[in-house]
Amino acid sequence: MRTIRFIIQKEFRQIFRNRGMLPIIFVLPMIQLLILGNAATYEIRDIKVVIIDKDITPTSHRLISKLEGSPYFLLMDVVTSTDLGLEYLKRGTSDIILEIPSKFEHSIVKRESVQLQLSANAIDGVKAGLGSSYLQAIVMEYGASLVAASSLQRRISISGIKTSTSNWYNEDLDYKTFMVPGILVLLVTMIGTFLTGMNVVREKEIGTIEQLNVTPIRKQEFIIGKLFPFMIIGLFELTFGLILAKLIFDIPIVGSLWIIFAFSFVYLLVVLGIGLFISTVTETQQQAMFISWFFMVIFILMSGLFTPIENMPIWAQNITYFNPVRYFIEVMRMVMLKGSGFYEVRWHFMIITGYGIGILSLAVWRYKKVN
Repeated sequence: MRTIRFIIQKEFRQIFRNRGMLPIIFVLPMIQLLILGNAATYEIRDIKVVIIDKDITPTSHRLISKLEGSPYFLLMDVVTSTDLGLEYLKRGTSDIILEIPSKFEHSIVKRESVQLQLSANAIDGVKAGLGSSYLQAIVMEYGASLVAASSLQRRISISGIKTSTSNWYNEDLDYKTFMVPGILVLLVTMIGTFLTGMNVVREKEIGTIEQLNVTPIRKQEFIIGKLFPFMIIGLFELTFGLILAKLIFDIPIVGSLWIIFAFSFVYLLVVLGIGLFISTVTETQQQAMFISWFFMVIFILMSGLFTPIENMPIWAQNITYFNPVRYFIEVMRMVMLKGSGFYEVRWHFMIITGYGIGILSLAVWRYKKVN
């Protein structure tokens, strides 16, 4: 125990002695959380729209007014020529073109079907898809209001059937409620991986690893002493991040904090184990940084934070089972937003525990070869 305490004290002295590292460890992640929490969003706003109105009637004008009043669209122009409207799309000054055909009002009065043409700039597929869906929803709502205002509604409506919508766990559909827990996971992961990944390799670069290898310090004591300070830092980052998430973003914490911190403890063993393994197979801090970044990019993009795992190809979905970030994000959202208990996340605990035992055993085995 005295040896472990000596290594831990040595690590903390090195961390706090380097004043340039303190802002990087404690301040920058919180700034990232504040910025990304507001910037990372699935919402698409200010979609530039050009209307081709070939009808020019009060009915078409009301549709244009309804679209103009939407917070998601920015009406660029209303023209009467198809070629002129498509020119906006070609120049990139418009995201979506909506063409209202001639005899639009006449067809509605005659209770005939009407077809509107929608053309979208699909270079940005997400923006084109969501923008088209938003626009179609406005057109459908406008069409429903016209039907409700006509006598035809009495004949086509089905009496006695009503629908209502209830959003559970995120009633306001606020993207911050969905994104902030995941972003907090990423920040804790990056801090743990990068710091640990460059820790042992730094000892190699400055030549102190040989001094440690010839001392009677046992391998297990050395690794515990190396990992413990970064475990404390990771838990501190998580605690401070949860406080910011609650005070700044008003993220609900419905479930037990004990489950979050218990899982975080096990998860940090995995993350620190990965960083320790990287540091044992590299010779310079630059190599450790690049390898850590290689794994972090894969972990982040395949975690389900930005792209739903269900939308990935089957082979990619299978790879995500080996991604520890995926499990922590799921646990954070389940506990914070749904109030899930230990029983609901037990499989996540078991998988991450197995992951931690495996990666730490690999790191310990690899470190033996350094001696």
